[in-house]
Amino acid sequence: MFWPGTLVGVIAGWALASIPGAMLGALLGQVLDRRLKKRTWRGLLEQLRGGPQVGDQELLFLLLGRLAKSRGRVVDAHIQQARAEMARLQLDDKARRQAIDAFGRGKVGGELLDVGLRQRNGQEATAEGLIQACWRMAWAGGPPISGQKTLLLQWGDALGLSRSKVLALAAGAEPPKPPATPRESYSAALRLLGVTAESEPEEIKRAYRKLISQNHPDKLEGQGASPERIAAATGKTREIQAAYLLVRQRKGFR
Repeated sequence: MFWPGTLVGVIAGWALASIPGAMLGALLGQVLDRRLKKRTWRGLLEQLRGGPQVGDQELLFLLLGRLAKSRGRVVDAHIQQARAEMARLQLDDKARRQAIDAFGRGKVGGELLDVGLRQRNGQEATAEGLIQACWRMAWAGGPPISGQKTLLLQWGDALGLSRSKVLALAAGAEPPKPPATPRESYSAALRLLGVTAESEPEEIKRAYRKLISQNHPDKLEGQGASPERIAAATGKTREIQAAYLLVRQRKGFR
């Protein structure tokens, strides 16, 4: 068993007072080791510094893993987004393995994640980069759910960012919408909404609100629906929103 404090005590005591000093140093070193419960140099240094030091890359993928898991289940879209972040950072093979490990550990959260956030409080540029990457992950599985938004606001607060700043950093995270569609897609949009080309704007609005109320993932999440059902509702909601936008633009109402 290795006790770093004891060794330091022996060496310091010997230098000061030979054998008696070494014996006293060993005794004091053991007290330090037992109190700090650290048995490696790294552990002792981390304790003396106020806790473990979490690297920027490690913290990023801890956060991304936690955010992906917050939907209940990590899906392929989350994995692909994590890989996209690795490519953006131009990580080599070793760094990619470390990122994958951090992503896996991040799924359960933990103290290390909280420590990393506190260590970056006040580092505005780093904090903003972390939150922007988290918004990209939140959108990977569809429109962010309420639990993900809550996490992002909590993390922003820990980093020293205001609520308005955290919400503003979401800009650009949403995947690009599909290009404008021809006449066939307009007909499909009308069918999805359950209206016709002759329907009045108020009728179309009512149909849209009804469909959104029935399919929105936040509502299902509150009812304890399964992750699969929430994912399906997320996709359906996006289809309804796109159809309504197209019909509204074509008919020229707000």
